[in-house]
Amino acid sequence: MVPPIVTPLLGIDEIDIEGTRRLLEHILRAKVAGIFVLGTTGEFSSLSLSLRCDFIRLCCNIVKERVPVLVGISDSVWANTIALARVSKESGATAVVLTTPYYFPMEQPEVLRYVEQVLNEVELPVMLYNMPGLTKVWLEVETLGKLATNSKIVGIKDSIGDLDYFAKICQLKQVRSDWSIFMGPEHLVAKAVSLGADGGVNGGANVLPDLFVAACDAALNGNEEECQTKMSQVNAFQAIYKVGSPGFRFVTATKSALEHLGICSDFVAPPLLPYTDEEKKEIGRILSEI
Repeated sequence: MVPPIVTPLLGIDEIDIEGTRRLLEHILRAKVAGIFVLGTTGEFSSLSLSLRCDFIRLCCNIVKERVPVLVGISDSVWANTIALARVSKESGATAVVLTTPYYFPMEQPEVLRYVEQVLNEVELPVMLYNMPGLTKVWLEVETLGKLATNSKIVGIKDSIGDLDYFAKICQLKQVRSDWSIFMGPEHLVAKAVSLGADGGVNGGANVLPDLFVAACDAALNGNEEECQTKMSQVNAFQAIYKVGSPGFRFVTATKSALEHLGICSDFVAPPLLPYTDEEKKEIGRILSEI
């Protein structure tokens, strides 16, 4: 289990430093396998480059190599991606994580060339991140097969939840047995493991890291009864993502739950909006039931 951590904020361009410290210690106590900084759950696309660089340095300093730190370097601006990769290297991160650029549509030859260009500039190992729901571009299996020949790529996180596609990328381990393959949608982590996944990168592990670690470990160890019990709780936890008006509620709900637990502020960067008092009460009710 590698939690994609939220970015605790006190304002639009201000990190909640103590909240970040509490969050990381809360997660690390659960014996997670690593930390993923500046992913989708971390609101990376809404944060300034300077704040992201500061957040990388802060997280690496707090973690102090207790677990691997993976850093998202995705951006629509090439220079920003490379800058983030360099700061990650200088700060002691373990690897970087890369989506396709967003805004302009891309064909697979462009995707392949873009990733190869990044690999030529980045010193750290690279994990790919398939998130076409937000980037508009799939990392197609054929493209991944070509990229698998590059030893600097160490794996992929898939956040689509298409199990047929996921099964196909797991088959790439026949080419790269050393690849780490992770499932994003948390309710599918047990099924993903059965298909060959190494675990999950699940946002709910910010809030209930012990539960998500236990669910993932039970799946990996083949403990079906324990896995079923823990996954039923993981599934119950999904109710927090249904609170509030339609939109991208995963970040807002996660931060609201963390504020309820006294870990960090629930401030979300624009364009996202925090929950109302009534919605926060509903988050608290769901957590108390779990």
